[in-house]
Amino acid sequence: MLIVAVVVVTVAAGVSLGLLATGDDGDAGGSPQGGTAPGTSQAASPPGSQRTTAPTPTPTRSYPLSKAPRTIPAVRSHTAARGPGWRPARGERVVVSDAGLADEGRLIAGELGLTYAGEKKDVRAGDVRLALKSGAGAGAESYTMTVRDGRVEISGPGEAGVFYGTRTLKQEVHGGGTAPEGVVRDAPAKPVRGFMLDIARKPFTADWIEDRVRELGDLKFNQLGLHFSDDQGFRIQSDSHPEIVSQQHLTKAQVRKIVALAAGRHITVVPEIDSPGHLGAVIAAHPELQLRKASGVATPGAIDISKDESADIVDDLLNEYAGLFPGGQWHLGGDEYQALVVSDPEASYPQLAAAAREAYGSGGTVADLTTGWLNDRAATVRAHGRTALAWNDGFFRDTSVQPDKRIQVAYWTGKEIGARVPVAYLDAGRKLINYNDEFLYYVLGKPRMFPLPTGERIYEQWTPRVLRGAVAVPSAYDGQILGGSFAVWCDIADSQTQAQVAAGIRMPLRATVQKLWDARSPALSWTEFRGLADRLG
Repeated sequence: MLIVAVVVVTVAAGVSLGLLATGDDGDAGGSPQGGTAPGTSQAASPPGSQRTTAPTPTPTRSYPLSKAPRTIPAVRSHTAARGPGWRPARGERVVVSDAGLADEGRLIAGELGLTYAGEKKDVRAGDVRLALKSGAGAGAESYTMTVRDGRVEISGPGEAGVFYGTRTLKQEVHGGGTAPEGVVRDAPAKPVRGFMLDIARKPFTADWIEDRVRELGDLKFNQLGLHFSDDQGFRIQSDSHPEIVSQQHLTKAQVRKIVALAAGRHITVVPEIDSPGHLGAVIAAHPELQLRKASGVATPGAIDISKDESADIVDDLLNEYAGLFPGGQWHLGGDEYQALVVSDPEASYPQLAAAAREAYGSGGTVADLTTGWLNDRAATVRAHGRTALAWNDGFFRDTSVQPDKRIQVAYWTGKEIGARVPVAYLDAGRKLINYNDEFLYYVLGKPRMFPLPTGERIYEQWTPRVLRGAVAVPSAYDGQILGGSFAVWCDIADSQTQAQVAAGIRMPLRATVQKLWDARSPALSWTEFRGLADRLG
């Protein structure tokens, strides 16, 4: 955190009583310093009195330099100043400069017990003003928050940045605190700050998911991934294929409410229908689409991509849910297709080999056919204006068919058969999102020796450049790493309750967003950071 000292400012005659009020929050510089400032005038008159003569010059009070606010994630820059800061009081207003900020204004007004007054140009003591202001080189998620003269102004070039400024203000005044005098200039280091939730294997309730949305919003996350289709369940209502939907599922009305709640907090909900593996719930309703070996043995969770009907049903679902999830990104999965984990895929699955040769010539392989499947599904979501994302083990080396260059890589593991190091994707010019399974995977039941991640380890050892294991890729690749995502996977669904999951991910989420907002070594120790999290709730 950067704290810049400024010149001492004394309180002069005519300044309102609100400015002279003594705060009791040490961080806000609320305790006045004694002493005399030559050339200053008498303090303002008590309420109800009226001056009839010019004030007699007398010493006035000044304030110590303010300290940077303590928030999660920490602000990138704070310019200190002298003054009492700001704290909410009943009857004070939230006003906006633009109707587009009404949602942000109403939210922070309700949270702080203030009055939302809409678009106003007049200035009153105690106001919180939200404003859209362009700035040279400023990103849409950046903001400036100025606390001065008993008022707060939060401005930014985009609504998201202004919203993040309100989150900083909310944390500053939490528990009766004071927003410190001065100027915060803040922006995230990474544009993708995500949390992925596996609702396919564990049917989390809509209320629980909404609570996480509120938590994510206050922490300045901007993506919520929903993995809602897997071998164990398909968890969102479908009109095109109702036969595949599990008994416990979210209705479309519930999903719309979640999406709307998230949008109000500038969080994009990113859906994932994983294919061509992890489709057991679909196959249970359509056993004719199950992939089988030459011997007739069924391959669990895998759909037979040599059949046109397989593509038809997955595209039906992608097209249907495009209207339910209006965000710009779609996760296609693509991982762990079991046809490619055998020693000789062409011999084990002759129908796939035949389809590959028909599509790509005599040299076509099962890996080529699977890559073509991924490209076709990417084209389906791209027709809806979506950017496609796929797991890194869905990208195969030495294939004649190459994955579409526009598909982003969700890098999660280096343990799978044929997995490549992250630099292989970066050197190819691809953009990556960090899902490092050694830091960011919270796997219920801890199967396959998956330890539950700790906030401390993320806080002290992980950065967005640590994509695989614990070693960072060179800084030259930083611009291609869009961000990261903490993920909850429910392999052994009943091993934790919803409440236990919420408690277990609480500190890892906070540590993750701290490093996505600012990858530099944090100013606070882990003990201090944990204490701050406990104080903020």
